[in-house]
Amino acid sequence: MNTSALLVIDAQKIYTTKDSEMYCKDSTGTIKRVNSLIDLYQESRMPIIFIRHIHNNDGSDLGRMFDFSGEAEEDFNFKSGSDEVEYDPGLHRPRQLEEVIKNRYSAFVGTDLENLLRKKKVTTVTICGFMTNFCCDSTARDAHDRDFFVDFISDATGTPGTEHLGEKEIRKIVAELLGTGYARIHTTKKYLSAWKKQG
Repeated sequence: MNTSALLVIDAQKIYTTKDSEMYCKDSTGTIKRVNSLIDLYQESRMPIIFIRHIHNNDGSDLGRMFDFSGEAEEDFNFKSGSDEVEYDPGLHRPRQLEEVIKNRYSAFVGTDLENLLRKKKVTTVTICGFMTNFCCDSTARDAHDRDFFVDFISDATGTPGTEHLGEKEIRKIVAELLGTGYARIHTTKKYLSAWKKQG
């Protein structure tokens, strides 16, 4: 039996608060699409795992995370207890929320995510959240290499973009690259429609 789990990656205020340096312009739309996936999985009684990126306040678990950002060590993001690591207030969260805390791009690295999925007999992971080109991309690739099937909901992922590429362009590029051998690529609308037809 093909059991799918929804991985809601880093739907945190750092990406959805307008004055944040990592604000994603389409964050409201992204959260709305993520919520539609959460609602679908809840209605179908399928596993949902919420994932958050959080670092120790002393930076002892940073590793190489911010080597390319040019930030001073004391100014790193995702500090434990900060407002920016909290979930977006508009995110749909079940009362009994299953959560994995990570401190690397891939949600599998240094966490119990794989064991959790195996215990639930999950064979497919469906990926949404933030950021398209970092944690969502890395988790998708890692899941593939751990022998899970991967559904990547491109427009239910968000990114602030880069100096040269906007959010839509990055979504398209990441989807193109993952779709060549790592994941099945979907839009939220098409994924929901296909699911309902199967049901």
